[in-house]
Amino acid sequence: MSENPSSFRYTAEHEWIELRGDVARVGITDFAQAALGDIVYVQLPTIGQLIKAGSVCGEVESTKSVSEIYAPVDGKILQVNDLLNSQPELINSDPFGQGWLFEVPAPNSEIFEKLLSSDSYGEITTH
Repeated sequence: MSENPSSFRYTAEHEWIELRGDVARVGITDFAQAALGDIVYVQLPTIGQLIKAGSVCGEVESTKSVSEIYAPVDGKILQVNDLLNSQPELINSDPFGQGWLFEVPAPNSEIFEKLLSSDSYGEITTH
């Protein structure tokens, strides 16, 4: 498994969030994709959809199971990774890069900092 990027923040439900200026990009972690196995389908939220932190906003289907995607922060969906419609396996091969799921407006720094750091997330995935 790859290293969790230290500049990202994480949720206990295995989503990551990366600040990219005034936009936050969201995906699932390497730990999550490895546990799921080969991903064959992704249901993403729709552009313009309002999401609430902790609520289900999509799902990932693998050869083993179906797993819900939880919103790490509140926001309105600005962009989704349409490439995943035809290449859902990008989540397996590049979970922190080309396998990103969607983008929302960047949360304020206080909300971002309350999410799990790379080290804290690493602790919950090694026990």
